Amino acid sequence: MTRQELIANIRRKKSFLCVGLDTDIQKIPEHLLTEEDPIFAFNKAIIDATAPYCIAYKPNLAFYEAMGVKGWIAFEKTVEYIRSNYPDQFIIADAKRGDIGNTSKLYARTFFETLDVDAVTVAPYMGEDSVTPFLETPLPTSPEGKEKHRQHWVILLALTSNKGSQDFQTRPLSNSPEGEEPSSEKLYERVLRKSQEWADEDQMMYVVGATQGRAFEDIRKIVPNHFLLVPGIGAQGGSLEEVCRYGMTKDCGLIVNSSRAIIYASNGEDFALRAGEEAHKVQQQMAKEIEKLRK
Repeated sequence: MTRQELIANIRRKKSFLCVGLDTDIQKIPEHLLTEEDPIFAFNKAIIDATAPYCIAYKPNLAFYEAMGVKGWIAFEKTVEYIRSNYPDQFIIADAKRGDIGNTSKLYARTFFETLDVDAVTVAPYMGEDSVTPFLETPLPTSPEGKEKHRQHWVILLALTSNKGSQDFQTRPLSNSPEGEEPSSEKLYERVLRKSQEWADEDQMMYVVGATQGRAFEDIRKIVPNHFLLVPGIGAQGGSLEEVCRYGMTKDCGLIVNSSRAIIYASNGEDFALRAGEEAHKVQQQMAKEIEKLRK
């Protein structure tokens, strides 16, 4: 999915909601455990209920890898189901990969060729040669041998929503090139600046946690046009209004994720209905924020 296609979908649906498919076998409704593939059964119902209100899905790989082969099969079936039934949805593999070049090439092949997702989250700690393989992977081809017309994206971890982000990400960098004044630049700011040498806003996004508040103002000074994937709305306590006030651009520029508050809105037989209702509530709030862009 290209940047322009993503923007058009946001405007059409009046939503920039991403539903996080953090599907835990220990939390899904008990009646689904008799299904042949409980995880996929849960995901399918959640997707059908929430698709009208969101523009993206973000399966978190940890929840699938924890189940071994069965989890990977459920993940693959989930991606295929979204692709086949809701082709306008942006699919993010929340994998947080990043390793030396040869390893990253194989991770990129996994997600962009074998699994055929739109984007993958990548950790930047190992630098340029651990990230660029995700940017260079060719688009997969159709059974007829034609290249599929869809853009691949890297979503780089920048400033996350967890408490431990303060351990490294917000620390000032004390070392400066010889002859220059000591820098007050923070580590996450260096990540934002340096990574723009690797890709532009048409192929790279950044993860910025919703709990970071006014830090969005400083981030927008460095990356004024890039899309930001924003986790932390809902169960983690992030404010949608605050994120929009400081982080929204003329093209929206935000993909805001909500996981637990939507998919676990109920653990009864009405779980999908309740998930749809919660997604609709968030979409209505987002529609108001989008409307402000026109004023």
